[in-house]
Formats: sequence, structure tokens, C-alpha cells
Amino acid sequence: MSKFDPIRPFYDAEANAAIKQIIDEPMLEAMMNFTFPNDTENHWKKQMLHTHSLRDFQINFIYPALQKVLEKSSDGLFTGGFEVLKPNTAYLFISNHRDIILDTSLLNSCLYEKGLVMTTSAIGDNLIRQPFLHILSKLNRNFAIRRGLSGRALFESSKLVSEFIHKSLLKENRSVWTAQKEGRTKDGNDSTHKGVLKMLTLAEESANPFDFFEKINLVPVSISYEYDPTDALKMPELIAKARDEKYVKSENEDFLNLLRGIMGTKKRIHIQVNGTLNHEIREINRSEANLGEKLSQLAEVIDSKIWSGYKLWPSNYIAYDLLNDCSTFSNFYTEEEKNSFTKRLNDKVDAKNEFLVKNFLAMYANPVVNQNQLKIPEK
Repeated sequence: MSKFDPIRPFYDAEANAAIKQIIDEPMLEAMMNFTFPNDTENHWKKQMLHTHSLRDFQINFIYPALQKVLEKSSDGLFTGGFEVLKPNTAYLFISNHRDIILDTSLLNSCLYEKGLVMTTSAIGDNLIRQPFLHILSKLNRNFAIRRGLSGRALFESSKLVSEFIHKSLLKENRSVWTAQKEGRTKDGNDSTHKGVLKMLTLAEESANPFDFFEKINLVPVSISYEYDPTDALKMPELIAKARDEKYVKSENEDFLNLLRGIMGTKKRIHIQVNGTLNHEIREINRSEANLGEKLSQLAEVIDSKIWSGYKLWPSNYIAYDLLNDCSTFSNFYTEEEKNSFTKRLNDKVDAKNEFLVKNFLAMYANPVVNQNQLKIPEK
């Protein structure tokens, strides 16, 4: 028994037995029929039952499934910045978070194609309570973050996750992906929560917990969807927040978000790797600031990198102009693109509900606002 058993992915030695547990699951069959429409059930099952490692499962089944999702629901995946990453090197990728499954899956797809170390990735345990999804996530090298904890239980859980991340990066040379804050960004205003960074330092054994960041390669990542497939599904939570009410999810809400994120229309997608923060981290660590101040400074640096690397699509510029009743960015989109986005807006929310319209537009406009704060050339 290992203390990491409650949260870790499967070991390679466990992969085949795990596959046998789900091989006859209707959800797996649907996934494989979608991925390999011209293949027979007998053939893909035979292949899967001869799989004995997580890497083989990811490459032979998850990767083709993702390519089919991109083919069916997007206008292509575009990338930038991956050339700065080195083979056989572990990185801690911290990214903005828009989609439950796709954000980390798309990053791993790019890492695989470019011959780089794929990640073990954080996922909230609220998303994998269904037995099939739990097993599938562990086969896809996810580690679980326990949700809904407080007090001592939250601290102990956070410390365990921190130790697992340290082990992955420093002892196993395995890259790690985590979002910049708990949960997905609902309003398009991507920001790094200091609590996530503090969690990462909990397993550091030196007197200065911030030293952890000097031992690793921290890489901020920007993920940009031209259309957010779950945009309308994020509205109820924003309404509750505006009313200062506690938002309670419906029973199948996470699963619905997961499916809509996978199959919903995205148009173009861009992933930007924004370099390592080795220099910035050294500068912050040399200062006389306390840990809290250092973490705040690091969060600001990560934010600026993610904002600057965010690919602004016509949808972002259109939303900004509509929200502010202006034509400031009209050179960045066509009338046809504006009409298409406006139709999506009207299809997704009630045009008479000013609050919903405003928040839907802000979701797309906030990346423009954030990038303009940096006073960098428009993309």
C-alpha cells in the first residue's frame, strides 16, 4: 500500500486489469465506435486487452479519440512556443482552465506529437465518481484532487497532492498539469489563485518553501477556444454569484459539461506555451518578501504570461465591441463573423435578459481586457 493510492493514476502493472474491468462498458463501446467507426468491436477489444501500459492506452486509444473530436467539433488545433521545451525533461504546466477534459488532453496530444514528456494531470474527484470515469481517468494518468474539504482535512489532502506532484516532477521526471485555480474559469477572466501555488510548496523540505519553484521548470500555458462549447452552461453559476448565492450543481451537471465540452462546437483552438519562469522565480526568491508576498508576485507573473499568450479570436473582439457598444476592434473581424457570433449569442441566451447577455459577452471579452492591460501588440 502507498499513501498515494487514494489519488494516484494506475501503475503500468495495473493497466491491463483495469481495462478488463471496463471492456464491456457501454460508454467505452460508444467511445470506441466514435473513434474507430470502421473497426469491429472484436478487433478494438482484442487490441485493448493486449494493452499493458498507460502510455500505450493513451497513444492507441485516447489520442485517436481526441483527433476524432477535433475533426468533428473544431476547425483545427494551432500551437506556439513548444520549441522551447526539451525532450526527456519534466515541466510543471500551469494553465488557464476552460474545459474539463480537453484542456489537458489537447496539451498531452501536442506533447506526444512533439516527442516531449506527457503529463500526469489534476482532476477534481467530483468529476470521476462514476466508476467507469474513475477507471478511465486513472488509465489516462490523472490524479485526483478531493473537493469539498475544509480545515485539517483540506490541509492533509493538499499536502498529499503536493507530495505526489513533487515525486512526479523530481523523482520520476514526469511532467504535471494543473489549472491556475480550482475549477474552470466561468467568466473568461483568467487568474492564478495564490492557494494553488501555496499547495505546491507544502511538500518542500527546506526552510524556505518557495525554493520548490527553483527546483522545477514552471511553464504557464494559454488555452484559447474561439467558441467555448460550454459557454451557456456556465451562466447559472454566474447568476448565483451575482446574487451572492451559493451555487448548487444539478445531479448530472458535471457530466453534461464534460460531454458538451467534448462534442460542442469550438471552431479554432490555440495552445501557447509561454516559456519557463526560471529567471523570474530566481528574482522573486532573492527578495526579502515573505512567502505570501512571493506567491502573490509569482501569481502576477503567471497571469501576465497567460494573458499575453492567449490567442484572441474574432469572437473575443466582437464580444468586446458589442459589450461596450463600440467598434474599437472592428479591424479584427468581418461582418460575417460578427453575424455568426451574434446568432450564437441569441441562440444561447435570452436577448431580453440584459444580465445574461452582458455576462455571456464578458466571458469572451475579458481576455481582450486582460491582454490590453499588458500594453502588448495585438495578435
